[in-house]
Amino acid sequence: MQPASTEASAPAPTSTPADLRLRPGSRDFRRANLALFAAGVATFVLLYSTQGLLPVLSADLGLTPGQASWTASASTLGLALALLPASALSDRYGRTAVMTASTLAAALLALALPFAPDLTTLVVLRAVQGAALAGLPATAMAYLAEEVHPSALASAMGLYVAGNSIGGMGGRLVSGWAAAAWGWRWGLAVSAALALLAALAFRALVPRARHFRRVPVDARALAATVTAHLRNPLLLRLYALGMLFMAVFGAVYNTVGYRLTAAPFHLPESVAASIFVVYLVGTASSASAGRLTARCGRRGTLYLAIGTTTAGLLLSLAGSLLCAVLGLVLITAGFFAGHATASSAVGRTATTGRAQASALYLIAYYLGNSLGGTLGADAYHSTGWSGTATVALTAMACAAGVTLYATHRAHATRRAGAATVRA
Repeated sequence: MQPASTEASAPAPTSTPADLRLRPGSRDFRRANLALFAAGVATFVLLYSTQGLLPVLSADLGLTPGQASWTASASTLGLALALLPASALSDRYGRTAVMTASTLAAALLALALPFAPDLTTLVVLRAVQGAALAGLPATAMAYLAEEVHPSALASAMGLYVAGNSIGGMGGRLVSGWAAAAWGWRWGLAVSAALALLAALAFRALVPRARHFRRVPVDARALAATVTAHLRNPLLLRLYALGMLFMAVFGAVYNTVGYRLTAAPFHLPESVAASIFVVYLVGTASSASAGRLTARCGRRGTLYLAIGTTTAGLLLSLAGSLLCAVLGLVLITAGFFAGHATASSAVGRTATTGRAQASALYLIAYYLGNSLGGTLGADAYHSTGWSGTATVALTAMACAAGVTLYATHRAHATRRAGAATVRA
């Protein structure tokens, strides 16, 4: 869900004169925007395609929620592990080449998923597919920063993020509806067809990169940059927050379909799949996070996001369908606000190697999805929704602890600075 979007900071534009870059109104600007929108749809349709059909998958293959959830967790785990290599490949071979290979390879792999004979094969294919998908989030923002005029970069990024959001929601909805009607294999087939069309549209539309400059891959320098980031306590706290927020999101969204189709709600599978429309709340929440940060500060916004998510989890424990839905709305809004705030802070905190700092954030973020999704589904199998909520509430308690520690450190630093001035 770059998230639903991957809002991590884009790399700084190259030294190409700004007046040579794509401007609003030009044919290539429109093509670049549509191409990246299509690529975002293709990527996130595939990344979350099994999340909407987990209950159907469990019923057909006799799987527990924890076992079935591996089909969702494997893709985000594969993506997380491949982000840094994909970023290095784009520096060597070019942005459009890596994005094209990424979207087409993942879509072609998706065509094999409906024919998987067992869970193991399906999980392995999903992990490989996730690794293939890493080329887009690792590269898209760098492409836009290099090719689009600075005055239009924000709008171009916004359209790309919108494609991510629509793809994330669409993947869950389309696969869930198709699975409810014809079975999980058809659910995956429909998602694959949609993603392949979007990938082909990207290939046909994306303008040739005019401003890319090949950068030799220096493994030693890359390792030094990554090590420096991992020794930065401010970045580590932001990575932890991204992981914890995404763990909640994975736990809740991997199990909400099971809850709605079971007692006491007994919703039809097609209706339960429609709950992913709530994902749209995240788009609005992400957009408002910047305004909240300007008004309340970064830590204030994080406290608000943690409180909103926690309130949603507690509300979801009530036995009514209305409380379950409203709880999911609050969880989604809180998650996206927290993710947008933490990810945007990464680019401001890292003074060098911003692309690597953002990639490390996304690695932590998607690892959180894999871990939280599996733990939440296992807890649901053992103790029901209260188990899932306990996993998620524990993650939010940890996030509150990280934020409180950051607040304490900031206050201590200010007091020390004031004492130094007085001395």
